[in-house]
Amino acid sequence: MKIEVRQEELGEVDADLLAVGLLEGDSLPAGLAEAPGAEAAKGGYKRLSTLFAGGARVVVAGLGKREELDPERLRVAAALVVKEAGSLEVAALAWALPEGIDPAHAAEAIVTGTVLGSYRYDRFRASDPDEPQPRIESLTLIGPAEAADAAAEAGVVAAATNRARDLQSTPANFATPAYLGERAEEIAAAHDAVTAEVLGREQIEEKKMGGLIAVSQGSAEEPRLIVLRYAGGGSGPTLGLIGKGVTFDTGGISLKPAGGMEDMKWDMGGAGAVTGAMRLLAGRKARANVVGVCALVENMPDGNAQRPGDVLKSMSGQTVEVINTDAEGRLILCDAMWYAQEKFKPQAMVELSTLTGAIIVSLGHERAGLFSNNTALSNKLRAAGSSIGEKLWRMPLGPKYDKMIDSEIADMRNVTNSRDASSITAAQFLQRFVQEGVAWAHLDIAGMAWSNKGDSTTPKGATAYGVRLLDAWIAENYEP
Repeated sequence: MKIEVRQEELGEVDADLLAVGLLEGDSLPAGLAEAPGAEAAKGGYKRLSTLFAGGARVVVAGLGKREELDPERLRVAAALVVKEAGSLEVAALAWALPEGIDPAHAAEAIVTGTVLGSYRYDRFRASDPDEPQPRIESLTLIGPAEAADAAAEAGVVAAATNRARDLQSTPANFATPAYLGERAEEIAAAHDAVTAEVLGREQIEEKKMGGLIAVSQGSAEEPRLIVLRYAGGGSGPTLGLIGKGVTFDTGGISLKPAGGMEDMKWDMGGAGAVTGAMRLLAGRKARANVVGVCALVENMPDGNAQRPGDVLKSMSGQTVEVINTDAEGRLILCDAMWYAQEKFKPQAMVELSTLTGAIIVSLGHERAGLFSNNTALSNKLRAAGSSIGEKLWRMPLGPKYDKMIDSEIADMRNVTNSRDASSITAAQFLQRFVQEGVAWAHLDIAGMAWSNKGDSTTPKGATAYGVRLLDAWIAENYEP
């Protein structure tokens, strides 16, 4: 999508559709107030009205009350306009930046809402769906020149988010661990500041990553460990991003019920977010040093699969009694986290995973669960999430929860014998693999990685939750 900022009068805009925001109680701009249909235009939030002015089509997007106007409302309004543009078969869209909000913030919000709202995944469609889909080729923002940089960067951010949605939406018979490894190598090939290393089974075994080996041993698909390194921050600290990449999760021997199992192609949502964030950081030339490590496996139930009751030895040397093979994510993440810490010594490490269904019971599909050993890191992540509309809620950790995963025959068990606090005990398991002095956060994104209903900026399917959040966290805290 071509994106530009221009200084023009509204009557001079050359576009198939012009969008104008309207706050409750405000009047339409001069030149529109007398247009046919103007009397129906209201500023109620999410309300759209269409009118004609000087032969041009104009959609008026309600922004609600002035005191409630923020970038997220503008993102939603822009995405709603995109849907309207789709029904009108619009190719060239223009937006007048609204007054009352910083032009750079407004430009970011409208570009982000437009690009994210335009997304659809149609790789496997033999024909176009009946419902009209947005096919916007250009977006022109009418506003001051100082908004141009924010608009351009927002375009990069949103496009990278959509690329991550593509990756997460790809079915498991295509998106194997090897396939994701190839996509990581493509990212490195496209950006000079990025290097990629993809470890196969032999290298994983050499490094004694017992969790990654155990989970993968029931599948014909070989495991992979992706290591993407971006060097854009000179001598600054290294940040670690860790992603869970179970490309399909049957539950293993602890087999899941058949109903809804097709959704388990989304169980690589954490890895998809991390690779998407690495692509984004490189694409906008972030001034930071970041390493992304993703553990990739299929969890399948054949004759070689690990069994409930097995004991494995992780890369850290700690042993794990496997109580349930469907609690596999933590078994691969512990090795990925340890590898990242041993090799790259990150100052802070953030891990994303579709780890537990229990977090959906706690938080629904409104927020991801945040677990951390560091309050400053936790606050920074929450602030970053709020700024771009990907919210987090901090959950507790503590010694009594940690004791619940003690094993009688190994250092720990991968689940307890109870459903009590199961998201928390999963986080406690991961915390046992955090080295001293490392600020760590675990984001349980099980309720956020995909949407069964969709909303204005996110279609039904993959959300790429975490890509923009990680980028905002790094931009706001680690770039000079």
